[in-house]
Amino acid sequence: DVQLQASGGGLVQAGGSLRLSCAASGIRVDRYAIGWFRQAPGKGREGVSCIRSGDGSTYSADSVKGRFTISSDNAKNTVYLLMDSLKPEDTAVYYCAVRRYPSDSDCEPWEYDNWGQGTLVTVSS
Repeated sequence: DVQLQASGGGLVQAGGSLRLSCAASGIRVDRYAIGWFRQAPGKGREGVSCIRSGDGSTYSADSVKGRFTISSDNAKNTVYLLMDSLKPEDTAVYYCAVRRYPSDSDCEPWEYDNWGQGTLVTVSS
């Protein structure tokens, strides 16, 4: 049974930092692409940052490039999202998910599944 558990969200002031964790069970994170996605109130789910298996290449959305960093700790079977210089517009529920087949796309939500319950990030101005 595949499960991905996102944690680490909270309330932070603009300019602050948070590190989100995505702990996986039932799969090895070094064998599949793992992505972080977010959904703000009234908006659709968007890809934030994804990491591929194999070469470990990463993708980040333009809105977070230079501020967010995705990384993987294979020994802990966990993928992290380090978020720096947070802005109020980063406020959302953040989810992690797995893509279980090869794809040339970067970070498209419809290619991922095994979504957990998410973790809420609130950035105050």
